[in-house]
Amino acid sequence: MKIAVGSDHAGVELKRFVLSWLEKHGYDFEDMGPYSAESVDYPDYGHKVAEAVACGDFDQGILMCGTGIGISIAANKVKGIRAANVCNPEYAALARQHNNANVLAFGARFNDEASVAKILESWFASEFEGGRHQRRIDKIEFCC
Repeated sequence: MKIAVGSDHAGVELKRFVLSWLEKHGYDFEDMGPYSAESVDYPDYGHKVAEAVACGDFDQGILMCGTGIGISIAANKVKGIRAANVCNPEYAALARQHNNANVLAFGARFNDEASVAKILESWFASEFEGGRHQRRIDKIEFCC
């Protein structure tokens, strides 16, 4: 499984932890930036990660900004992306199980390393359940 990882400046420090966690657990990943805490615009990195997942270069994405809100909104503008801004392990599991989320987002200002580790464990341990949930995913994908 290949994971694309990105953040804005607010998420750079926590992203370093995420990259270390992914490496420790044997995941193939790419840090798509930024690489310093210099101010950047979260949509640039939200789009970059989302497009990499949507075009099939990566299986999933992980994004973080100060709250996780802006970067998840930006990612969700890319067709085929279902980015979920999660706040705990239960949300992470349900985002995968019920919504077939392919991009995980969270707020760097509201999570510490211990909580992020639990969110990542839950995210990667969960799989889409299909069934009645697929009908709802199909409705999300509808575009007029």
